[in-house]
Amino acid sequence: MPGATILIADDDRAIRTVLTQALARLGHDVRTTGNAATLWRWVEDGDGDLVITDVVMPDENGLDLVPRIKKLRPDLRIIVMSAQNTLLTAVKATERGAFEYLPKPFDLRELVSTVERALTQPKPAVASEEAADAEEQLPLIGRSPAMQEIYRVLARLMGTDLTVMIFGESGTGKELVARALHDFGKRRSGPFVAINMAAIPRELIESELFGHEKGAFTGATTRSAGRFEQAQGGTLFLDEIGDMPIEAQTRLLRVLQEGEYTAVGGRTSIRTDVRIVAATHRDLRQMIRQGLFREDLFYRLNVVPIRLPPLRERTEDVPSLIRHFLAQVARQGLPLKTIDPQAMDRLKSYRWPGNVRELENMVRRLAALYAQEIIGIDVVEQELAEVAAAGTTVVEAPAGEGLGAAAERHLKEYFTAHGEALPAAGLYDRVLREIERPLISLTLTATRGNQIRAAQLLGLNRNTLRKKIRELDIQVVRGVR
Repeated sequence: MPGATILIADDDRAIRTVLTQALARLGHDVRTTGNAATLWRWVEDGDGDLVITDVVMPDENGLDLVPRIKKLRPDLRIIVMSAQNTLLTAVKATERGAFEYLPKPFDLRELVSTVERALTQPKPAVASEEAADAEEQLPLIGRSPAMQEIYRVLARLMGTDLTVMIFGESGTGKELVARALHDFGKRRSGPFVAINMAAIPRELIESELFGHEKGAFTGATTRSAGRFEQAQGGTLFLDEIGDMPIEAQTRLLRVLQEGEYTAVGGRTSIRTDVRIVAATHRDLRQMIRQGLFREDLFYRLNVVPIRLPPLRERTEDVPSLIRHFLAQVARQGLPLKTIDPQAMDRLKSYRWPGNVRELENMVRRLAALYAQEIIGIDVVEQELAEVAAAGTTVVEAPAGEGLGAAAERHLKEYFTAHGEALPAAGLYDRVLREIERPLISLTLTATRGNQIRAAQLLGLNRNTLRKKIRELDIQVVRGVR
């Protein structure tokens, strides 16, 4: 659409100049202002085919202006730019009716491409209702380019029911992304239900997902609702989908294809209305080649893939994450601490094999174990040296909870959930199998794939460890530093 009139509001004169030159070269008429009042007057007068606005301006927040513009002129498209690069900014811009959100500093070629799309694409449906203005605790932290792209993808998905597959290493925050999709999406008033496939005995997964009728198997003395039923009208998060048994994959595929299922031992079909979000740290394409994962299910789940970067790929976010976790532990009663610049640089240079989860636990240790208000480089070096000497990362049990207590808590939750509908025998061996795989996998991660060191830590013969790695299909990543 050459010759369009583009209205730009930004209090930075340099940005106004750059945009004017770039868009004028394409044949557009560009009008710029440094305040929201002038932009609003132009819009009221019926001027402009496209608006580009900053968020922070001297007289009004650009995000507050967006819904007013959309109410007056619903067909006028708006591109929002901001240096306040958080998920909440991206979501608010999208929910209030912006065509696109671009973080600052922006790529000029990308902005020009966005302008062309805004001027040529068919007009969208009516935007979703305005987001609440109250400040919310952000589920995701970081302003790195990698996180900015995730925010933009999430913002586009909030108003949809598209199935999402989240890929990422352990500890990168896959469940946080799933919760963000739910909490900021159109199903926010419904339940969010999560199930971890790696934590459920294989023979019970179908019952957990689809429920069972009374008498369906030995010990099923009452009817039990499955996770699909519990999540009706909301979001079902299938964590570690790569650990789902092949027979359960077949039943899940039918649900995704037909929108209905039957409980274990049942005969009546049950209609389901849930949004599916799945996640895995595994290479599902490799599992497909090995015959361990159904290819048709993969394509049903992988409608919108999201890859979460490991922390080592976005180390510029480490200071923001540390400040966030320090504030968290302070609200929980621990003294408020700060990290001095030299110590912060050292934490940024660490590789964080346990990702954000390891960083969070490190921060909790620093806040709990050291009296000084300002944590210096000596303390940080001591902590990192102890981690290296132990050959392990900080484990993911909740603060103050040992692994034994965490296992006890998990088993109590398991027995409470199932009541009397438990397997007749063999629970001891099944629990050992469920614990063995993550134990070996985490130990190999902690030793960075060093099987000799892992065998020593586990107290196993090296050949025994190798056999278990093959039997349990554990992926070994070597030499991560």
